Amino acid sequence: MGFLDKLFGKSGDEIGAPVAGTAVAITEVNDPTFSQEILGKGVAIRPTEGKIVAPCDAKVDMMFDTGHAVSLVADFGAEILIHVGLETVSLQGKHYTIHAKNGDHVKKGDLLMEVDLDAVAADGFDTITPIVICNSGDFGTIKPQVGKTVAVGDTIMTLSK
Repeated sequence: MGFLDKLFGKSGDEIGAPVAGTAVAITEVNDPTFSQEILGKGVAIRPTEGKIVAPCDAKVDMMFDTGHAVSLVADFGAEILIHVGLETVSLQGKHYTIHAKNGDHVKKGDLLMEVDLDAVAADGFDTITPIVICNSGDFGTIKPQVGKTVAVGDTIMTLSK
């Protein structure tokens, strides 16, 4: 963070909620890959609706064919993984509709995918959605904002170098 950023109050780059719901600590995710921060630091959301949007301006690095996850590279350099549900890759795309493809440049709020949360839950899967910064080591500070209900776009993490 530069002198002018400090002077004018910029506290870092923000990651918005890609889905509405309740933001919780990543350690609450019932999967050690996420809860032990093996892939990186982050936040999880217990979603209340099935529209998943871009959390910031970014390039779609990899949209999984199954639609259950997407990796993005933010314009400010963060590598972001959004994983909709746990073990949902085994659904092989059932209940997911993809709206973005590899290489797309998306703006914050652009629709990436949709999921039928009720159907995923009815099939026995946890719909909690981890949002992970895979290159966490590139940032000096990653400040999660958890323990609250969030609307799409509300800040859930602030990152600074």
